[in-house]
Amino acid sequence: MQTTLAPQYQGTPEGQEAEAILRKCVHCGFCTATCPTYQLLGDELDGPRGRIYLIKQVLEGAEPTRKTQQHLDRCLTCRNCESTCPSGVQYGHLVDIGRKLVDERVPRPLAERAKRWALKEGLPSPLFGPAMKAGQAVRSLLPESLRAKVPAPQQAGAWPVREHARKVLMLAGCVQPAMMPNINRATARVLDAAGIQTVIAPQAGCCGAVRFHLNDQAGGLDQARANIDAWWPYVDAQGGVESIVVNASGCGVMVKDYGHLLRGDAQYAERAARISALARDLSELLPDLLPELAERLQGRIDPAQALLAYHPPCTLQHGQKLRGGVEAHLTALGFRVRTARTESHLCCGSAGTYSVLQPELAYPLRDRKLAALDDAFAEGEKPAAILSANIGCITHLQSGTDVPVRHWVEVLDEALIGR
Repeated sequence: MQTTLAPQYQGTPEGQEAEAILRKCVHCGFCTATCPTYQLLGDELDGPRGRIYLIKQVLEGAEPTRKTQQHLDRCLTCRNCESTCPSGVQYGHLVDIGRKLVDERVPRPLAERAKRWALKEGLPSPLFGPAMKAGQAVRSLLPESLRAKVPAPQQAGAWPVREHARKVLMLAGCVQPAMMPNINRATARVLDAAGIQTVIAPQAGCCGAVRFHLNDQAGGLDQARANIDAWWPYVDAQGGVESIVVNASGCGVMVKDYGHLLRGDAQYAERAARISALARDLSELLPDLLPELAERLQGRIDPAQALLAYHPPCTLQHGQKLRGGVEAHLTALGFRVRTARTESHLCCGSAGTYSVLQPELAYPLRDRKLAALDDAFAEGEKPAAILSANIGCITHLQSGTDVPVRHWVEVLDEALIGR
């Protein structure tokens, strides 16, 4: 796509990157067919091709409007379009640039600014844990819309205490320890069963995705730098950790992108690239763990609990380009895992803070996803649980179904310990 940058964007990092991305686009429209918001709204400007044109116009000097901002806001950043694109257009990076440039020139209404500020300041805050506990204590009294965001308290079980020669770092996350602490502990127990010790750096915090995708890109990068500083002694030490494991796929995309996002930072570029190279989604460790886990699981899998539905998060299948691994490896271990017959590639509507900011789109997408998962089972069949790999998807899907929605590692952990 031919692009002539306006003078104010010529020679700037954003302008140069955006121009390189735009030049790969051939207007084919394949991306439109797999865009969830285009499927719901039927508006070209609410699909990737339309949003690309909007961003191109801004870069060429057109004045963005509130409508421009809203069309970009409605994008889930699911990156399904990237999986579909035959030309390799890096739409995710382009829409980040577009949102930043538009927000610099289009003021938001006060109520919208307040909501976005509360999300970017509140979710990564140390006060989030106490606030979640308070919400759980009065959960039954909360309005339905808020109760959907406050899961019932979990019994998380113990953290393993054995030491192993093999060690991995794990990102604990900002909301996961308070909302669903069993995910991290189940991860540590499963790795422990396979002879790997899980280490958490006390000073590591939010991956930075919340701030970055709410257009506090500077704040998100500061959190990335803080994590790099916290992890570096473990990475740089002789005989240090072999990888950085992330069990929330949304965070995994962000950590794997540190090298790209900080490539222009002379102080952090090299270390950021090293951190990104070490980052692994938890599912990427499964092939190495299968022999040990298969031996331990013999005779332990309850047939009644083995029939499972699986929703692959967009951040896993499109953001990290990891497809088919979770369901294949769980099947190899003796579980019966089914994905949706159709639309398994589509977003469930969670998309980080999207379900809070765009509920009128997020909840129809949730219901569509749940219907597609339900259709994977014969009449009279019901899965013991719906599995996913990202806390946002898990919480969002659970708000629309009575079937338990869990991280896949929790089911594996329960089978290993015989619960």
